[in-house]
Amino acid sequence: MEFTTTQINQWLADFFWPLLRIAAMLMAAPVFSIRQIPARFRIVLAVLITLLVQPVLPAAPVIPVFSAEALLVAVQQIGIGAALGFLLQMAFNALIFGGQVMAYSMGLGFASMVDPANGVQVPVVAQFWLILAMIAFLMMNGHLVLIAAIVDSFSVLPISIDAFGRAGLWELLGWASRMFAAGLLMAMPVIIALLLVNIGMGVVSRAAPQLNIFAIGFPITLMMGFVLIWVTLPQVMANFAALVGQTLDHSAATLGAG
Repeated sequence: MEFTTTQINQWLADFFWPLLRIAAMLMAAPVFSIRQIPARFRIVLAVLITLLVQPVLPAAPVIPVFSAEALLVAVQQIGIGAALGFLLQMAFNALIFGGQVMAYSMGLGFASMVDPANGVQVPVVAQFWLILAMIAFLMMNGHLVLIAAIVDSFSVLPISIDAFGRAGLWELLGWASRMFAAGLLMAMPVIIALLLVNIGMGVVSRAAPQLNIFAIGFPITLMMGFVLIWVTLPQVMANFAALVGQTLDHSAATLGAG
């Protein structure tokens, strides 16, 4: 059995370019990118996924490895994969942002803990939401949907030198603004309710100046915050699921704009 140089180059191109995109996505996507998962495991997982999906992917162009075109294609594949993971990461960061805003309204801004996924300190409310979001993401097979999205991206954004348009970069930056809007939307009911509680405490302090408003106001605000978190939790998770769905639906179209 003999193989020509053209066949070998085609096989390498069909495997190597998708591997770069899939590996970059796994390095940036939530759940897969947490620090508890070793980088070696993610690399092995990227190789296995590439081997499984390679037969259904469109044929990649044969580009000499040691050339300027190959460098551009490699950078673009890494950029597309990392951008897809980054878009979904912003959906999780919306929960963290909303949890931080809520924690400061409750008076729990000082109660922080190290986030094991990112290695930074976040309020406990944001960490609670983030843990629930990861569990919900896995329960609704979000990891499988993410793999399907990266496979579908090869049809929307085929492997080429000019696959990543400049307009896609601006769309990606514009999508980041939705993180703040989604976070505020999730935390807005609690913020408004706690604002009304604080206004009520202000009225009580004016009506009865002898009361120590700091001694009774903080426990009431804290208790109301926990009650509101419990009441609004289903709506928060529903908004998060909708945000993840919108991100996966628009990710490839956003990157392919141009």
